[in-house]
Amino acid sequence: MTGNGAPLLIVNNIEVIYDHVILVLKGVSLEVPEGGIVALLGANGAGKTTTLKAISNLLGAERGDVTKGSIEYMGERVDSLTPSELVKRGVVQVMEGRRCFEHLTVEENLLTGAYLRKDGKAAVKRDVEMVYHYFPRLKERRDAQAGYTSGGEQQMTALGRALMAKPKMILLDEPSMGLAPQLVEEIFDIVKDLNEKEKVSFLLAEQNTNMALRYARYGYVLENGRVVMDGAAATLRENEDIKEFYLGLDRGGRKSYRNVKHYRRRKRWLV
Repeated sequence: MTGNGAPLLIVNNIEVIYDHVILVLKGVSLEVPEGGIVALLGANGAGKTTTLKAISNLLGAERGDVTKGSIEYMGERVDSLTPSELVKRGVVQVMEGRRCFEHLTVEENLLTGAYLRKDGKAAVKRDVEMVYHYFPRLKERRDAQAGYTSGGEQQMTALGRALMAKPKMILLDEPSMGLAPQLVEEIFDIVKDLNEKEKVSFLLAEQNTNMALRYARYGYVLENGRVVMDGAAATLRENEDIKEFYLGLDRGGRKSYRNVKHYRRRKRWLV
């Protein structure tokens, strides 16, 4: 089990091929429990973003297909649903690189997240104020064009827009990319609050292994499209291979980049 709750999402042995020829994911399996935060770890190109897009059904726009395996959400197969149908069921992806509508204001960006909702303007307005509660900086910048806000503010806008869809699960892709360490910690603190107070589950794809394992309860390590290791976040943090290959620490806790560069040759956990 990856947490205290029952599985909300089950990815079972999926294979993803691009352009009918390029094999990217090779039998990836993972679970996200209801109310959990699960980290999907790995270097650039390991297959993290492809895994998220397979779950959210966004692969078709990039000539990608899930050719084997299954994806279940709340006990039902969702492989064949459209992205908008999946959003209606409560699964929302926050894309890598923030992807705000630059010509719209911050608040207009938030309102686009409520496009598929049918519960009325009063409920939408209430949720805008909820987003501002978690992201007070966005309230200050609500009338600013998103394209003229900082990287951190754009990441907050993208996450706030996802919240406006009233998700049960957010697929969050590289939230730390390009942000200063202080802002990264602020974003992750908000993710923790949303998980605990709004009961939103998170599958978090992240290269910043140290930060991800501080906030997640369980983690999967991807390498070349395969899951090569998984376990409780506390266990992974103490794993010698994780420390060496992803945190750059040797067995004495010192930075050891000389050893890190030998990773691909040694692959100690692939036995």
